[in-house]
Amino acid sequence: MGAPAIVIRPMRLDDVAEVERISGDSFSDLERRLPVPTGAAATGRDPARSAQWRRRTEHLLATDPGGCWVAEDPADAGGGVVGFAVSFTRELMWVLASYGVRPGLQGRGTGRVLLEAALHHGRGCLRGMLASSPDPAAVRRYRLAGFDLHPAMLMTGAVDRAALPVLGRIREGTLGDRDLMDSVDRRARGAAHGPDHDVLHATTARLLVVDRPAGQGYAYLRGSGEPALLAATTVAVARDLAWEALASAPAGEPGTRIGHLTAANQWAIDVGLAAGLALHQRGYLALRRCRPPTPYLHHGSLL
Repeated sequence: MGAPAIVIRPMRLDDVAEVERISGDSFSDLERRLPVPTGAAATGRDPARSAQWRRRTEHLLATDPGGCWVAEDPADAGGGVVGFAVSFTRELMWVLASYGVRPGLQGRGTGRVLLEAALHHGRGCLRGMLASSPDPAAVRRYRLAGFDLHPAMLMTGAVDRAALPVLGRIREGTLGDRDLMDSVDRRARGAAHGPDHDVLHATTARLLVVDRPAGQGYAYLRGSGEPALLAATTVAVARDLAWEALASAPAGEPGTRIGHLTAANQWAIDVGLAAGLALHQRGYLALRRCRPPTPYLHHGSLL
C-alpha cells in the first residue's frame, strides 16, 4: 500500500504560525543555494519581521480566505503542513502574496497543486501579479502558468548625502488618505489596495503623501528608509518620493536599499545611481494580462 496522498485544504487561522515557519525556512534555504547580491545579504527573519508576516497573512486570511491554502502530508512527523499558498483578489486583480514548500520536500508536485488552487481563486480576475524569487523551479512554474517574467532589480549602498535634493510639498500621510492612494493605485497598477492599507500602515514606519495639482502619489517606508511600496501618477512625483525615502535612511548606513525595480521604472534606477547606490538583479515581477506598473515600486507580498 502506498503512502497517503498530500491533502490540499483551506488555510485556517491556527495554521499561520506553522506556515510562517515554512516560509522563513524556505527563504533561508534559497539564500543558501543562490548567490545574494553584495550588500543585500539577508540575516534571516527576525522576530519583528516574523510578527509582521503573520499579521499580514492573518489580514489576508480575514479579507479573502478563499485564496489561502495549505498542503498536508498525513505521514509527515513535523505536524502535517508541508506547504502553503496565500493569494487574494482586489477589484479585478489577483495577487499571489506568498507561496512555499518545506525545504527537502520540494519536487513532489505539492507546489504545483497549491499554485493551481490559488490560481483557481483568481479565475474571474482580468489581471494577475506576483513577486518571484530567483529560484529556477519557481520561475519555471510561473511561466508555465502563463505569467510574463520581468526581471527585477535591487539597489544597495550608502546614500551620498551631498546628492540629496531639496524637496517640497511632501507630507506625512494617514489612513485618511486612503481614497487618494486607491485612486493612484488604479492609475498605476489597475486596482486599488483597499483594505490592505490597514496592514501596510501598521507594519511600516512612515507614510508619505504628495497631493499636487500636477500629480499625486504615496510611499510606505520601512524604518531603514527603504520604500515598501511607492505609487504615483507622474514620474516627477515618484522621483520626489524616492528621494525623500533615501533622505530618511540613517546617515552612513551601507545597506540602504531600493527594491523591486523593473525596467519600466528607469526613473527609480536614475535616482538610486545619483544617490550612489549599486545596481543588482534579483528575482522577477511576474504578470498576467497586464504591463509592468509605472511609476511604481511594488510591495513584495501585497504587490
